[in-house]
Amino acid sequence: MQNHLLQILCLVAMERPVSVDASDIRDEKVKVLKFVKPLELDDVVLGQYTGNPDGPTEDSKLGYRDDPGVPDDSKTATYACAKLMIDNDRWAGVPFIMKCGKAMNERKAEIRVQFRDTPSDIFGSKCQRNELVIRVQPNEAVYCKMNVKSPGMTFEAEESELNLTYHERFEDIDLPDAYERLILDFILELKLTSSDR
Repeated sequence: MQNHLLQILCLVAMERPVSVDASDIRDEKVKVLKFVKPLELDDVVLGQYTGNPDGPTEDSKLGYRDDPGVPDDSKTATYACAKLMIDNDRWAGVPFIMKCGKAMNERKAEIRVQFRDTPSDIFGSKCQRNELVIRVQPNEAVYCKMNVKSPGMTFEAEESELNLTYHERFEDIDLPDAYERLILDFILELKLTSSDR
């Protein structure tokens, strides 16, 4: 899995750190990683993209093995989906679904937290699990998919979203991308450490 997805997993699942000091945050992230159960084969899906002969572009017609630098018999995965379980009191039984891949229909990096099913369902087991989605790219967003009673006199449930898409909510603000923020954090850290000398 990509490093930034594991970072998000840790940020979502960690306990409150003692302070906002980098070492205290790192300690809490490490605790999360220590609680991640070892993956079983049934928890992982791996794949490799192939070309679509009828694709609209030349790139879409080519698969991974069509690349001149890739052996014809390569088994290198270009897609991964994993269900991670964190075996601590807070997250026991809650699957964390992580997906990443190359040459996908859309470029997307996100983490989904599916919440536990309730012991009894007044809607007769017709509901999907409630889910928290944190999308890193593109179009940073945090949204919660939840089951709600349909309006009116019926007693039916439907899925709805509570959505915070940053570019829609903060449309008048220039939001830096992840690398711009990383470079800014680095420069600010350099200034702090050089002023301590």
